[in-house]
Amino acid sequence: MLLTALMSGGAIAKSEAQDVLDNIYVKEHIASHKPVPYPSIREADIMWSKRIWRIIDLREKMNIPLYYPTTKVDDRFSLIDLLMHGIRYEGLTPYSTRDDEFKVKMGTPEVMEAMGATIDTTEVLNPTTGLMEMKIIENDVRSDEVKQILVKEVWYFDRNYSRLDVRILGICPIREYVNDEGVVLKRQTFWVYFPEARPLLARHEVFATGNDAQRRSFDDLFIKRYFGSYIVKESNAYNNRGIETYAVGVDAMLESNRIRNEIFQFEHDLWEF
Repeated sequence: MLLTALMSGGAIAKSEAQDVLDNIYVKEHIASHKPVPYPSIREADIMWSKRIWRIIDLREKMNIPLYYPTTKVDDRFSLIDLLMHGIRYEGLTPYSTRDDEFKVKMGTPEVMEAMGATIDTTEVLNPTTGLMEMKIIENDVRSDEVKQILVKEVWYFDRNYSRLDVRILGICPIREYVNDEGVVLKRQTFWVYFPEARPLLARHEVFATGNDAQRRSFDDLFIKRYFGSYIVKESNAYNNRGIETYAVGVDAMLESNRIRNEIFQFEHDLWEF
């Protein structure tokens, strides 16, 4: 009788624990949030445009909210874990890194392999038969090894709105890891078409430094440009070659700044003061 009472008491305690709210209010805004639609664009209104590729280094202080948490905390994911969640469970389409034009789709196993999720085999003792048997072990993705994000975007001047604007086309996580020979390697893992990912990004909250009640989603972070980055490539006649193919070190940094200032100067020269 006593055992039954203890067991029922434990069941009640377990049931009540599931209803505990680890906050002072229920978060509903971000969970039901939808991305703000882009304004319509006509080809005839675009007077100038340029494709830009830039790197978001997740080790920079400003970009820390994109890297952490490395494991899910409350209802927050890191950007990489959120993209993997979208690919595995919500139908988000990954594209191959053989090009950045979103032509070749990748399967989930390919994405898992690119993210370091390997399948190993090991021998274990079967307690029933007393014999050694082979067991398959699936390792999880190594999202903490993604230290950079490659972003493809288009800067354009729309005469209908009389402004210079930018739209992100795709994002590509770059994994940095050490191989079996001890060599540090960088690998582009997969591309995600940003307009397709926006509904997923808009429904998940990103950490806001200094104010836990600030309602900011991953979509807000990208659209409002709350990140630090540097340019690594612009559209050009040489097969869209990257800066690293013709400049290194300080020269590469100066070339990146030159491209950025060129875009700023274009908009500045449109106006008379």
